[in-house]
Amino acid sequence: MGFATSRRGFLRAASGLLVAVALPLKARAQDAAAAAAPAAPAIPPGAFIHIAPDDTVTVIVKHIEFGQGPLTGLATLVAEELDADWSQMRGALAHADDALYANLAFGMQGTGGSTALGNSFLQMRAAGAAVRQMLVETAAEEWGVPAAEIAVAKGRITHPSGKESGFGALADAAAQRPVPAEPALKSPDQWVLIGTDLPKLDTAEKSDGRAQFTLDLYPKGVQVVVIERPRSFGATVKSYDDTDAKQVAGVRAIRQLSQGVAVYADTTFAALKARAALKVDWDLSGAETRTSQALMAEMAAAAREPGRTVEESGDLSGLDAEGVTLVEAEYSFPYLAHAPMETLDGVITLSDGKAEAWYGCQFPGVDRTAIARTLGLPVESVRVNVLLAGGSFGRRAQGSAHFAIELAEVAKAGGNGSYKLMWTREDDIRGGYYRPMTVHRMRGAIDADGRIAAWENVVANQSIVAGTVMEMMMQDGLDPTAYEGSIGLPWTFGGHRVAWRRVDGKVPVLWWRSVGSTHTAMATEMFLDELLEAAGKDAVQGRLDLLKPEALRERAVIEAVRDMAGWQGSKRGDKAYGVAFAKSFGTYVAQIVEVESRDGQPHVTRAWCAVDCGIPVNPNIIRAQMEGGIGYGLGAILHSTITLGENGAVQEGNFDDYPTLRMGEMPRVEVTIIKSAEAPTGVGEPGVPPIGPAVANAWRALTGQRTRSLPMLQTGGVV
Repeated sequence: MGFATSRRGFLRAASGLLVAVALPLKARAQDAAAAAAPAAPAIPPGAFIHIAPDDTVTVIVKHIEFGQGPLTGLATLVAEELDADWSQMRGALAHADDALYANLAFGMQGTGGSTALGNSFLQMRAAGAAVRQMLVETAAEEWGVPAAEIAVAKGRITHPSGKESGFGALADAAAQRPVPAEPALKSPDQWVLIGTDLPKLDTAEKSDGRAQFTLDLYPKGVQVVVIERPRSFGATVKSYDDTDAKQVAGVRAIRQLSQGVAVYADTTFAALKARAALKVDWDLSGAETRTSQALMAEMAAAAREPGRTVEESGDLSGLDAEGVTLVEAEYSFPYLAHAPMETLDGVITLSDGKAEAWYGCQFPGVDRTAIARTLGLPVESVRVNVLLAGGSFGRRAQGSAHFAIELAEVAKAGGNGSYKLMWTREDDIRGGYYRPMTVHRMRGAIDADGRIAAWENVVANQSIVAGTVMEMMMQDGLDPTAYEGSIGLPWTFGGHRVAWRRVDGKVPVLWWRSVGSTHTAMATEMFLDELLEAAGKDAVQGRLDLLKPEALRERAVIEAVRDMAGWQGSKRGDKAYGVAFAKSFGTYVAQIVEVESRDGQPHVTRAWCAVDCGIPVNPNIIRAQMEGGIGYGLGAILHSTITLGENGAVQEGNFDDYPTLRMGEMPRVEVTIIKSAEAPTGVGEPGVPPIGPAVANAWRALTGQRTRSLPMLQTGGVV
């Protein structure tokens, strides 16, 4: 390929050993671990653990790493059961292979829904335990001692006789042993690494430049490709003039693809310069040409219809009863781009009926199949190598596999050779696949005793999964990702109803960090706060009083964040305080923020966060993800919106007109992690949902203004 060895390079070149492990765990059908020596002609099934002669242990991680920590988290699980020293642990990303590397929560290889650690918790621990047992049995045989007398600690295998070894010296022989079917796992009181602050395995290489991202890959002879796409979603090429573009030095070819007009060139500069010189006439007959204002009006009208009931209990007669205080609100949420620091990019090589791709892909198995189908190749002839990615926030989790298809079309049109497809920041911001535009229509009634007599929430938006390979998630025509976070609430209502109104559209939509909970938590928690205010109740104590008896974990995080912040009410002097709670992806999070007014706009000075994510495998990562989620969510609710203007063209294009949080706007954050013996759940997304409503609730307490649309700083969406 002509570029530096990737993170998986040692699998083909190293002199070490891949230990073969296949672990049929109880109640699970799964392959779970490593296999065979690098000298073998192919990597055997289940390659999860590599032990090198120098005693380093590399865990092959089936989840993409874009900053959320699976390289470290899954390595921690292996190291714990293997009794390795943390200094000897390494991590590498697995290539696309659904059979070997399926996410046990999905049934296929993929990262999302904050499932990486949870679905791997038993699988990777079992892999580590099996390898440890094989090493111990090997040492016992070589030393002529009972296996029960051998101890393993911090990467050293020892016997009271004085015999001692590292892992590497025994790995070859250990690999020949039968794999234990059900290796014994440690009990929590025996854990040494799980639950401790461990440094992330990828920090050093990302800091000194050794880490390889797709942008770093330039194979010999590669052609850089950029595509001129329509500004209106659904438009197609009517005709184009490439006369001027062909005059740019370094241009190899200009070809029409289904996505638009592609420029192939020797360098990125040449490709971009030629693209700017293209003249394309677009056919808008099948395009979305309405403005954001028109689309939002359609969404609001849909939310005022009954919709399909997705959850209900009791009756809603309280909404019309005499003597109740009726509160109504309509919350509008705009399209949002993900805007990760690394935009979409990929490298693909086509040669002799085989294709190999390198990029940060979140659903490798889906992408591999899409590339094979587009190129007319058997899946076995396609290899997808998963690279580190500079963020995602859902952008790379493509049920449509649109980027993989585009990458394959570039190679198909170009023929044998290497191609590097690049998206610019403007391509990324204007490229669609946004968080869906959404409207929540809320009605609630407070009775004479201050109780919530009735609650109704109608959610209107597009389906993310309809029409994609993820359509299997639909339940009787309902897309649960559209309204998740608005159902299963822990509060006691006299009667309640939640409904979904599906509104189809031509603007491509996609998961966005925390998916449905990004808007449902904000709508429900802002509305709940208004109801408590109408009932004359404190925002924190009112929530605690509303909790169902079984909501023990919810109570724990709300009480913890109350104590952290020293809650004394919603307003103190020139500062106000807002609280919000959300359960998303099985993780419980409560946040309180301190807000002040600067030039008439909300400024968040402090944030307190309590999180219960089950067993805290690495508190360092948990805190980091809560802090990052707060910053990401805060930037969105204060600044971000995608605006469709004339002919439906997206107006924003870069961080100058699609701003996010600046360093000076980041509050001081304190995080408390609740001790738990529950199964671990994810933390990549759950820090996001509570921050928006907490800020809006504080701003209302400070100014009396109610947030009804976003972003708060640009649209003045307060009343």
